[in-house]
Amino acid sequence: MIVLDGEHLTPEQVVAVARHGERVRLDEQARRRVARGHAWVEDMLTADRPVYGINTGFGIFAERQISGRDAARLSRNLILSHAVGTGDPLPQEVVRAAMLIRANTLAKGHSGVRPEVIETLLDMLNRGVTPVIPSQGSLGSSGDLAPLSHLALVFTTDADDREADSGEAWYEGQRMSGKAAMRAASIPRLVLGAKEGLAVNNGATFSAALGALAVHDAGVLLRTADVALAMSLEAMLGVSAAFDERIHRARNLPGQMRVARRVRGLTAGSTLLDSAGRVQDAYSLRCAPQVQGAAVEALAFVRSVIEREINAATDNPLLFGPGIALSGGNFHGEPVGMVMDFLAIALTEVAGISERRTFRLTDEKLSAGLPPMLVDRPEDAGLNSGLMMAQYTAASLVLESQTLASPDSVYSLPTSAEQEDHNANAMTAARHARQVVRNTAHVLAIELYTAARALDLRLRARPDARLGRGVAEAYRRIRQAVPYQPGDAFWGPEIERVHRMVCQGELDIDFSEEL
Repeated sequence: MIVLDGEHLTPEQVVAVARHGERVRLDEQARRRVARGHAWVEDMLTADRPVYGINTGFGIFAERQISGRDAARLSRNLILSHAVGTGDPLPQEVVRAAMLIRANTLAKGHSGVRPEVIETLLDMLNRGVTPVIPSQGSLGSSGDLAPLSHLALVFTTDADDREADSGEAWYEGQRMSGKAAMRAASIPRLVLGAKEGLAVNNGATFSAALGALAVHDAGVLLRTADVALAMSLEAMLGVSAAFDERIHRARNLPGQMRVARRVRGLTAGSTLLDSAGRVQDAYSLRCAPQVQGAAVEALAFVRSVIEREINAATDNPLLFGPGIALSGGNFHGEPVGMVMDFLAIALTEVAGISERRTFRLTDEKLSAGLPPMLVDRPEDAGLNSGLMMAQYTAASLVLESQTLASPDSVYSLPTSAEQEDHNANAMTAARHARQVVRNTAHVLAIELYTAARALDLRLRARPDARLGRGVAEAYRRIRQAVPYQPGDAFWGPEIERVHRMVCQGELDIDFSEEL
């Protein structure tokens, strides 16, 4: 059971709830903070002074004061009018992550909602009601307005209680109206009060949800990239000097030092390394710690921002005491958009250098004596294509990622009659980063699959050779899942099996602690 208190949510907990159905409850102290914040809103309604989003219109209509008795209609109108997203639905894990993060940000007590709003979101998570959310239509400021409004349609209602206005949701494998899903799960829908509509839909929460999942997955991929590098290094009889601790200590970059240390641990005991008599290797082997290490450090920065964002109060205005409602811009998704761009760039570079190693493994002029395209025997070349097309696929995915890694956060168009004249484009950046994560996972799977085959051929030619301890373990796991086949075969499903192993962390192997 994960306890939400608005302060300590981690990307790993987001993954546990979003993907694995971990149950959640609201911390009691947080519940009291939330109730106190709601009381402040009630007091402001009776004071009859304009407070943005509580008794005024939104965006360009901020100067239009609304009667306190219309507060509920104001919240409902906001949700109905802003639910105009489009595109294919977001994956259910992304929606569940966003629901959890939104509940956590509201739990900080600065948003003015009733505790029931948070508890309804948690009931939906615990009972498996997942709103259908269009993937496009958010600028990432003022937060992810359209996606969050689609979310709110499902668990909120009004006096008319029209099923057509309840959105859609998944429940027990079935797609149905939001009203039907909530009824089937025995969760009452709420009539939103003053400030609650804005509190629910104001914040870059879907961008942060994509970010939290991407941060977790990227960590697995970067560690797995070290394993792929070590396997390729041994398969191509690489030179170990490039990974000497003294070289990396001389530059003193923590990520670079970590990658080199891990490769030393993974290849410890190998008799293939340094056996070709070369002085140095190509950059894709020799400079891999510098490239993959830079990505490690980029991820550390990205993670620090995402961890803060999923524990941040991000709507507007924020409440800080009786009569104190401060209007600001915490909903602006620029911090998330920038780091999602940064993550996409970092992982694209990791995929790019991985593809270069796959290319070298399949080129007989570059692979230190391996058969062309890793056919079983050199005389089979021509009749068999070997892993030629696997490298094509890797190249295609890298090219796509290079396009997706062009930064989205530098683009902006004004909205709401120039009141919102600089927007973050954070949701687009986060969606692109997620696709780059997916592409990188497959590119690494192709390298691992290719390197395993190269090691088969290398060991057949050198039966007395010994693999490094970590490389031997990775090779064993791959071959346990996908036995070697000598001639051309249907490689696709086999690569897909290795891809699943990558995504599930089954090739995230670390022998560096044994050094």
